[in-house]
Amino acid sequence: MQKFALTIRSQVSFVCFSLDYGMHLFKADQRGVPKFNPVLGRQGDAEEGIESSVKASLLYTAPEILRTGVSHLDHVGAGTLQGDMYSMAMIMVEIQTHEAPYNEYLDYVDIDDVLQAIAGQKNIKSLLPPAWVKKGSSEGLRPTLPEDADPAYVALLETVWTEDPLQRPSFTHLLKQLEAQSPQRGDLMDNLVSMLEKYSTNLEAIVAERTSELAAEKQKTEDLVCRMLPRAIAMQLTRGETVAAETFECVTIYFSDIVGFTSIAGASTPLQVVDLLNDLYTCFDAIVDHFDVYKVETIGDAYMVVSGLPLRNGDQHAGEIASMSLHLLSAILSFTIRHMPEQKLQLRIGMHSGPAVAGVVGLKMPRYCLFGDTVNTASRMESGGLALRIHMSEPTAELLKKLGGYTLQARGKREVKGKGVMTTYWLNGQEGFNRPLPTEDMAVSASQHEFK
Repeated sequence: MQKFALTIRSQVSFVCFSLDYGMHLFKADQRGVPKFNPVLGRQGDAEEGIESSVKASLLYTAPEILRTGVSHLDHVGAGTLQGDMYSMAMIMVEIQTHEAPYNEYLDYVDIDDVLQAIAGQKNIKSLLPPAWVKKGSSEGLRPTLPEDADPAYVALLETVWTEDPLQRPSFTHLLKQLEAQSPQRGDLMDNLVSMLEKYSTNLEAIVAERTSELAAEKQKTEDLVCRMLPRAIAMQLTRGETVAAETFECVTIYFSDIVGFTSIAGASTPLQVVDLLNDLYTCFDAIVDHFDVYKVETIGDAYMVVSGLPLRNGDQHAGEIASMSLHLLSAILSFTIRHMPEQKLQLRIGMHSGPAVAGVVGLKMPRYCLFGDTVNTASRMESGGLALRIHMSEPTAELLKKLGGYTLQARGKREVKGKGVMTTYWLNGQEGFNRPLPTEDMAVSASQHEFK
């Protein structure tokens, strides 16, 4: 019995045993295994009835042994060292191809014919693709190897499975040749530990990469949710907490719409209307991000923003909405409608300060909604204003006066639908605000407004 460590192309090390030679001495006295007689063979062995799986084991047997008429491994008897070397070549082929030797031939030729071809007793070239049989060789059939196989490895195999047993190398010589082609450092356990370390390092890198990708995707999801809901509310929902409705003593609510939008939409296709609103709200959203405000929703051409919730900011909510309104009014001057470049949009803005209740409504596509009279009044400030002007209620004006730095103009007392008589104001500017603002002559006439 020969034993040695083997390293093949895959850099996988293992211990290989070659067992035919001398095995009859171990098996001779086993029950049911008759002793081998080289002259008489084994009593009771009949060619008929031997299964293909039994014959397949002979594919590893050397041709000179096959020529003795064996039909079962037990017939091999003592075997030979040179025969074991041939069997070692078949193992090397199996490692290289990950298939049993001669497996590619069995789809075309019966296993008995293959065994005779290995022994050189039958020519089956006419039954096989020409490239599968070694050209110009007088030897018997041999396995095929992949086209990308290492030439040095192929050359070594050809010496191991050569027809002449005396020309086959010893196991010691074979081991030296294999080690020369695939140097092996240390013993089997050292190589096994090294491979495990490499695998562990590679696995850690893969896990780190996947964890990074997961974190990035999680961040994208959180960012998307935070665009739909205030971040503080979104984090509560993410943690599985119930978000209770909350009352806020004073907030400032902004409403705006486009004067004459119905006419513009009527002269546009639905896709053009979508593009118009998308361009407009993309412009507005970029400005809103610079202020301590929360965009509540958009309905058609209406745009609603609030400051002072869900995070309270004292009286600053009025200033945040006022400054944001001036920037939006300035931005509308340079806004261009793609399919109507000559048409200028007329933004009408209204805002009001007062108490409000806010809470999450719904489970599917939840919305953070505002409730209370302040919402209605802010809407009335917008609908009762003028194009290219910022209209506000007296409570908002008082807060801006308290903050200071804003240019206000009293509009006087006006009848507001559902609210009675109210004193309202215009916001005309802010100290330090040097962006261009529309003038009164740019606005459409009051007759084109629909006051509610």
